[in-house]
Amino acid sequence: MKIGILSDSHLKSDYTKDVIDFLKKINCEYLIHAGDLCMEKNLQLLEESELKYIAVFGNNDRNLLNLSFKYNIKQEPYYFKIKDTTFKLMHLPYYLTPDSQIVIFGHTHIFECDYKNKTLFLNPGEVCAREKPLIECVQLEVKEKEYIISRYFKNINEINFTKEEYKYER
Repeated sequence: MKIGILSDSHLKSDYTKDVIDFLKKINCEYLIHAGDLCMEKNLQLLEESELKYIAVFGNNDRNLLNLSFKYNIKQEPYYFKIKDTTFKLMHLPYYLTPDSQIVIFGHTHIFECDYKNKTLFLNPGEVCAREKPLIECVQLEVKEKEYIISRYFKNINEINFTKEEYKYER
């Protein structure tokens, strides 16, 4: 199963659309957004992707709270399951406990992946290119015996994404 993961879109709906289109192009079946969407347009883009998606509210999403009935956006930490894999999704990295197989977070705007005690911790970095001039996202491939994390990033002036790959045995 292939999952597209993004976070910290902020007010960059054009970058968000670019990332979602790219994640669809590389055959992601699901989208997970780790918060700070900041505007309804970014939720609309998730909805319009026609992929199954889930998002959590970030610390800059107070103006979106009244839209939880309209979009698949939840309070953090949010626990869910895709097939046989358990996830915990949050924006703020306050709940980094190994109580799921995969823990996804945002907020820091810094890509991070670590596999400790049979839990994968993952931060996809930032879509908005605020902290550095890079648009970032991740494709997580969940296989029976391994996780393959593909970090994709590109400079805001570039067309194509660069790929870095990380693998962990489950």
